[in-house]
Amino acid sequence: MAAGKTAVAEALARQLDCSMLDLDQFIAASAGRSIQTIIDEDGEARFRQMEESALRKALVSGTARVIALGGGTWISPRNRALIAEHHGFTVWLDAPYELCWQRIVRTGDTRPLARDYVQAGRLYKERRPLYELAALRVQINEETNAGVVATEIVNALRQHKE
Repeated sequence: MAAGKTAVAEALARQLDCSMLDLDQFIAASAGRSIQTIIDEDGEARFRQMEESALRKALVSGTARVIALGGGTWISPRNRALIAEHHGFTVWLDAPYELCWQRIVRTGDTRPLARDYVQAGRLYKERRPLYELAALRVQINEETNAGVVATEIVNALRQHKE
């Protein structure tokens, strides 16, 4: 939730010289509707089905070596298992809630399941324990540079392969 997943994924893909996929953008483009509209019209359960299907396609096809997950993708045990099955290396961009909320407000990019400060805070708190399951945790603050984070991830990937 506004931790910088897309920016870091783009920087990481550049450093690794590989393809990158933003899962939410892919779902929206495939459906011809925004994530907000999908959730409003079809419900969250249907969106989560679409999300799992899109993740499976991305992992099976191998076309994207770096995938920026939506904030709720990792919450699903099935998605975590799918990522593990495909030997995915997962990264948690651990940004403080206040920073995430400031970014949401600054960009005007409302989130389908986090439309106000209280709702977003509740979601943030609920998801944190599951985010801790990621292979790598990177602390994010207002000065964090996506390129620097990408370099940290590349170094962790190298160590992971050894």
